[in-house]
Formats: sequence, structure tokens, C-alpha cells
Amino acid sequence: MTEKKKRRFEMPDAFVIIFGILVLAVLMTYILPAGEFQREEVDGRNVVIEGTYERIENEPTSLLSTFTSIQQGLIDSAPIIFMVLIIGGAVGVIEHTGAINSGVNALISRTKNQQYLLVAAFIAIFAVLDFVGISGNAIIAFIPIGIVLARALNLDPIVGVAMVYLGQYVGVATGTFDPVITGLAQSIAELELFSGWHLRLIAFFILLAITMTYILLYVKRINKDRSKSLLSFEETGEPVKESGEKFGPFTGRHKLVLLTALAFMATFIFGVFQFEWSTNELAGIFIMMSIAAALVGGIRMNEYVHVFIKGAQGIVYGALVIGLARAVVVVLENGKVLDTIVNAAFQPMAQLPMFLAAEAMFIFNLLFNLIITSGTGQAAIVMPFMVPLADMLDITRQTAVLSFKLGDGTTNIIAPTSGVLMAVLAVGKVPYSKWFKFVLPLVLMWTVVGIIMVAVAVMTGYQ
Repeated sequence: MTEKKKRRFEMPDAFVIIFGILVLAVLMTYILPAGEFQREEVDGRNVVIEGTYERIENEPTSLLSTFTSIQQGLIDSAPIIFMVLIIGGAVGVIEHTGAINSGVNALISRTKNQQYLLVAAFIAIFAVLDFVGISGNAIIAFIPIGIVLARALNLDPIVGVAMVYLGQYVGVATGTFDPVITGLAQSIAELELFSGWHLRLIAFFILLAITMTYILLYVKRINKDRSKSLLSFEETGEPVKESGEKFGPFTGRHKLVLLTALAFMATFIFGVFQFEWSTNELAGIFIMMSIAAALVGGIRMNEYVHVFIKGAQGIVYGALVIGLARAVVVVLENGKVLDTIVNAAFQPMAQLPMFLAAEAMFIFNLLFNLIITSGTGQAAIVMPFMVPLADMLDITRQTAVLSFKLGDGTTNIIAPTSGVLMAVLAVGKVPYSKWFKFVLPLVLMWTVVGIIMVAVAVMTGYQ
């Protein structure tokens, strides 16, 4: 008898998915008419001037330009790519001291292995951090801690990434007291900073409860049956669970290493608020952190270099994906069709009834975020259209800001064009296909919450 092998569908690699999106973007430059808006500089950012769209000569992307856009995407994304590599190296140095593993084992021992409590606490901590707009791209640095905790709790890498990254995006999606993205959107809408916080706060707690429940139910499921896990540590090349004995007790030196790392992170957060530090400063802080941790941890100079390089090598995959994702935007911008897409989307909205128009704003931001994943970048492009549209349809400007925020935050947890998401998955060694399967139901739940919250805003005349 001959066995017939059934060909199973295999989810494409992240590189394949994003390259497919890149090809679609190239086709758009041939199909869509080219056009652009005039822009003005507001607080150092180029903001679109509503009503200034005009058609221009088409500039379709050539075969060579398609591939040079990848190189350009890598160049444009250089700050975040090198930041990711430096974070990988720095975290590798700190992990080499044994401080993270021993510290997590000590934490689990003191909490008497309260698995659900620890996972819920991690989700809440990172949600609160971005509730006030603190962590941002620095969230990449915390992924190894989530992975170590998940491994020590005998869970899987997806839980390690989820409790940190999804926790953060609960805060991002609502932006209750976020001075950066919410602040920019409200500035363009000429609203007082943080005004309307009460409805965003309600949305924050709803999303936090849903996300926490979703992750904890997944934890419960894999505890009952390991085959239900979407990704085991063996598949990522990591041991299932490290014993506390391997790393020894949580010593004074370990504590000093972690306190040193914490001091540098606190310095960066202080710099963000006081001196407007960004990606380059974060990379510099992590280089200094790794050197200080090596000195405190007793790592020799040559050993430090070897460990740092090895840590950086582990996330080269994710670093390159970031550049490929950026190439999609490069093609749309160079082909002059990005503004055409925005203009075409907002014109029909003006003909919709008030309730449907508000929901259409939310859905548009939800989908447009798959192209422009930067919150500030998206605000600079779409808010100048949403404000006059809201005024014309008698929708409050606060509702327009809420539609933008919920749309911007929701699809960031699944968008393959998000450089930060790809970096996070690279650090956690989680394939995008596995993450997509895990997070898709949650994206749908968040979307339903967004629709409901926007409906409430319209019905209550949200101010």
C-alpha cells in the first residue's frame, strides 16, 4: 500500500507575507492615480493641510525601484534596527550573568509559584506603563524578562511575549494619559491635553479585563494539555524549564546587576520626559548598561564582546524584517499614492449619517494602521481630515480622537508591517504565523470594543 501524503497549509514566513504586501503596494502605484496634499510643519512634524489634495503625474514603481525600496526601508529604519540589535546584545550580557534567571526563580519561589497571579501582574504593569505613555519602543527590552518568566513557569514563548507586549498595547490603544500620541491628536483637534480621559479610562479597563482573561485562559488550556500550546520552547531552541539550581541562588551580585539595569532604564524614562530622548538615546543607554552590567557581573572584556555579539546575532532576523516592513511605506510614498488613498477614503465619509461616519473613522484608522503603524505618523496624516469631517457631521472632536486612538492601537498587535512587533517577536523567537493564530481572536474582540466605545461616544455627545 502506498501512503498518500496530504499537503497541509503552512502559514508563510513573515518575510514572505511582507514581501507580498510590498508587491501589492507596487501594483497600487500603477492602478491608483498619483496625488498629494500640501503639508505644514507643526511642532517639528509635517502635518497634512486638509482640502489641498491635487492630482499629479503618475510615478509607478519600476522593477529595480521595488527592490531598492527594501534597501531604502533598511536605511530609513536604521535607528530602530540598530537599537534592536544593541538591545539584543545588552540583554544577552545581562542574561549571561545569570541575574535575570535567578531573579525570576527567586520571584516565583517567594510568590509560591502563583502562576496566574504573576502573569496577570505582568500584564497590568505594562498596561499601566503605556497608560501614561512611558515605555514606547523600549518595550522590546522587557521581552526577555517575559520569556524567562514564562519558561520558569513552564508555559510557552507566546505567553512570555503576550503578557508584556499585549499588556503594553492595552495602554497604547486607549492612550488615557499619553502625552505623545494622544497629545498630538488632541493638539491637532485643538482640544485640551488629556481632556475626555474618562471614556478612554473605561475603555482601558475593558480591554485590560478582556486581554487578561484571554491570556489566562490560554495558560489554563496549555496547563491541562501541553499539545494545545502553539509554540514550545524546544521549537525555539530553548529548554522547557530551567531549574533554579542551574543558576544558583539569587546573590547580592545578581541584585546589583539588576539594580544597575533598572537605574539605566529609569535614566532613559527621565530623559524622555525632560529632554525628549528617543531611539538613539535608548541605544546609547543600553550600551552603557551592558558595560556596567559586565563590570558588576564580573564578565571579562573579551567575553563581554563575544556575549554581546551573540545576543545581537539572535535577533538579526527581526531587525531585517523591520526594514522590509518600512519598504511598503517607501513604495507608497515614492509612488505618490498614499495621499490618494487617504483622500479617497475620507470623501465618502462626508456623505454618511453621523453614527456611521464615526464608526467609519474608527474602521479606517484600524485598516490604515496596517500601512502607517507609527501613532504620531498616523495622527499627522489622518487627524487634519477627521477634525473638519467631525465638525461638519456634528460629531464631537473628542469622538474623532477616540476613533483614531482605538483604531491606531488595535491592529498594531497583529500588523506584519509594524517594525516594533516584528522586533518583539524576533527577541521572543516567536514566528509571526504562530503569533497571528494566537492574537487574531483578541484583535476581533478589541475591534468590537472599539465599535461599542465609539457608539457610546456618539450617543452621549462625548466631550
